[in-house]
Amino acid sequence: MKLEKLVGDRFKERPSECLVDSHALMLRGGYMKYVSSGIFSQYMPLRRICRKIEQIIREEMDKIDGQEVLMPVMMPSSIWEQSGRYSSIGAEMFRFKDRNDANMVLGMTHEEAAVHLVREYANTYNKYPFMIYQIQTKERDEARPRGGLIRVREFTMKDAYSFHTSQEDLEQYYDRCHKAYERIYARAGVPEVISVKSDSGMMGGSVSHEFMLLTPIGEDSIVICPECGYKSNMEAADSITEPADYGDAALEKIATGDAHTIEEVCELTKTGPKQSCKAVMYQRNADDSYVVIFLRGDLDVNETKLTNLLGCDVHPAAVTEESGIAAGCTGPYNFTAKATVLYDLSLKGARNIVCGANEDGYHYKGLDFSRDIPDAEFHDLSKAITGGICPVCGKHSLTISRGVEVGNIFMLGTKYTKSMGMQYTDENGKLQYPVMGCYGIGVGRLAASVCEAHHDEFGPIWPKSIAPWQVHLCCLRADDADTHAYADELYKKLEDAGVEVIYDDRNVSAGIMFSDADLLGIPLRVIVSPRNMKEGAVELAARDKSFRDKIPADQAFGEIVKRVRE
Repeated sequence: MKLEKLVGDRFKERPSECLVDSHALMLRGGYMKYVSSGIFSQYMPLRRICRKIEQIIREEMDKIDGQEVLMPVMMPSSIWEQSGRYSSIGAEMFRFKDRNDANMVLGMTHEEAAVHLVREYANTYNKYPFMIYQIQTKERDEARPRGGLIRVREFTMKDAYSFHTSQEDLEQYYDRCHKAYERIYARAGVPEVISVKSDSGMMGGSVSHEFMLLTPIGEDSIVICPECGYKSNMEAADSITEPADYGDAALEKIATGDAHTIEEVCELTKTGPKQSCKAVMYQRNADDSYVVIFLRGDLDVNETKLTNLLGCDVHPAAVTEESGIAAGCTGPYNFTAKATVLYDLSLKGARNIVCGANEDGYHYKGLDFSRDIPDAEFHDLSKAITGGICPVCGKHSLTISRGVEVGNIFMLGTKYTKSMGMQYTDENGKLQYPVMGCYGIGVGRLAASVCEAHHDEFGPIWPKSIAPWQVHLCCLRADDADTHAYADELYKKLEDAGVEVIYDDRNVSAGIMFSDADLLGIPLRVIVSPRNMKEGAVELAARDKSFRDKIPADQAFGEIVKRVRE
């Protein structure tokens, strides 16, 4: 491929809307073009990168007995109604009517379509286990697209679905797929991706893991214990704290005036946030009924844990005078407002605590949960914190990092097969529901994440396994006949040998040529110039700056092929 024919411009200035490096570099380097919020067109370099990622994925899925299929992007709502997700999924699903007034959806995931595809086929036990997978376009009306390809509304994804006759068989296959994912990320050039425990969310199921690339630009918080290796997404991380036991004290009602925040009340009462109880209010989306969570003053509510416990979605409450809730002075003792009241585990065993008195301008000191609220039931509803207690090793060792999710796997159980009536006849002639696993990787997001992990101020540094080309051949001073002739011959020989080459023989300055080469990020750069020709040499340089060598011109072809194939 000659660079002068490559569609797409490269430019120096960082677009003002790009807050993430990979987003900026992919726009500057001519990888993609903005179409609409969360929607991009892809130029040739990005297509080649994504095809290589897809090929790695295909090879690893085939190794674990996957069968590639293709399911539609557009589906009738009826199969989603069977699973119950047509109504349970919110505005992120694209819904529309066709010309026959039939309700249709655009697939954001394909569990329903997968069950629909194999429901009649897999009607007897001897057809199990099996796994099907596809690499397909997905549509999700993401509320806050960001980071270029990190969070988009249209994306390409590999999603796989396995079907089993026992939980034990599913667990064994889940482990095989987990290992296959580790190989995929290593081959794609990001072996540092880690697996973390996660919340299953709208996918359902009991066990799930996310594969996270740790990076400061990540939108997910990852809880890690460096002592024992425990790793979890914040949404699923256990929050364990020591009891807030500050000794015996009598319950005393005190005037606190205009002090309403935890900080103001603690300053007034000469206590710390850990010795306080705060109230966080929500309302159910369905009926606006109030939900009040009481937790230790220094902690935050984990909304995923809350919605899982309630079994419904919620939103921050708009507290009205009619609610009977004294905002800023709400406490668990003598709370009489109409609301669902929940207590976080951080308050179990708490003594001598400051809390609201459910009367404007007043709080309590000396609250003892065992004494004053003996019927309280406690749930894990708070976010894990730095220095928190690890649920595995029990040490105060938890740290919080940021990460980008580049894949996920779920044990779905019978959530979809049961709701959609998929059954098989077992060895004893009885009807059973197969159990399912689900395994996804976003192709574009993985490409962007690799760029995020491997770049410098000048451009991406693509790993050889997924780089758009293997060699970037630069012919400096293309107006020099001998230099140009040698570069042309070398280009032809490399192409004939099956080496992927992008060839720049434009009559431009060295600065422009090397700037474009940096933005394309090809692992091996070959520089042919009049100065090198006078020395009978060709320069080979790594994009990651790990080497820069001069090779005799008559040995250059063999040396390039060798380094490409190492």
